[in-house]
Amino acid sequence: MKVSALLEARQPQWRELEQLCARAAGRSRRAIPPDYATRLAARYRAACADLALADAYQFPPATIQYLHQLVGRAHNQLYRARIFRWRQWWREMFVRTPRRLFSDNCLRLALLIFWGVFALSGALSYANPEFGQTVMGKEETTSLESQFAIPIHDRDPNDDSAMAGFYIWNNPSIGLRCFAFGLFFGVGGLFATVYNAAVFGAACGYMATTPHQDNFFTFVTAHGPLELTAIVFCAAAGMRLGFSLVSTHGMGRIASLRQAGEDCMPVACAAVVMFLLAAGIEGFLSPSAAPYWIKAAVAVASALMIVFYVLVLGYWGNDRAIGPEPHRHP
Repeated sequence: MKVSALLEARQPQWRELEQLCARAAGRSRRAIPPDYATRLAARYRAACADLALADAYQFPPATIQYLHQLVGRAHNQLYRARIFRWRQWWREMFVRTPRRLFSDNCLRLALLIFWGVFALSGALSYANPEFGQTVMGKEETTSLESQFAIPIHDRDPNDDSAMAGFYIWNNPSIGLRCFAFGLFFGVGGLFATVYNAAVFGAACGYMATTPHQDNFFTFVTAHGPLELTAIVFCAAAGMRLGFSLVSTHGMGRIASLRQAGEDCMPVACAAVVMFLLAAGIEGFLSPSAAPYWIKAAVAVASALMIVFYVLVLGYWGNDRAIGPEPHRHP
């Protein structure tokens, strides 16, 4: 077939694709009827084939440019980016996520392991400082003592912004390791949780035996609840991913992992928010000369906020009818 005849035969479908794109441009993805989307997809595939043919047979440049624009326009309608909707985000973060956390056995396990090991390591380090040195390492304990040998109010306030930036980078990296290690069939997440709990507990127990204990606890009190809870959230999310590879509930491993990932991502986002809040407090309030009661009040308020988010919102979400929830494996 000659080029002119081929162009004449294909133009009606190109014009139809233009009309389909124009009608789809004013609608949301859900507002497009299924049969309409099917026609748009079919005309899009045909236009892609026509563009490949046009390049191969060296159609007129104007025709090739037209087809490029038409294919790009149709592609954008079929694979458009999702619009960020505040209402859906609010429902996900303050309704569904607390509900998942409230009934999440992985979170219960992570909380039990973390705070159990934390308390045990702290008690042993307080009773025997050499135990704390063994857990953390002598270099780390020496560095910790020298860091808090200087009273908080004598530090350079110009360092606050730089330290806040460091904490924003360092603290989430701890949670990320707990999350990533969980992929090793959950065992890695358990190991990371135990390790971090032991180190943090040993640091608190060991510093309680030194002359610098006031400086240390004045610094860590305000941001402690948010930072440590964020680590537990990350560990729980990682363990859920890992356990989904072991207990698939009849699904394939990839499908089970994908479904667990959908459950974990909002929890990980909540942990990131807590890490950012903790980093801001750790960078500006914790090293400040503010009275200790203010820092203790921030710690109590942070702890109550976490309890409200997980227990109150989570219980309310399970107790009331807030809309159907897709089936999730436990």
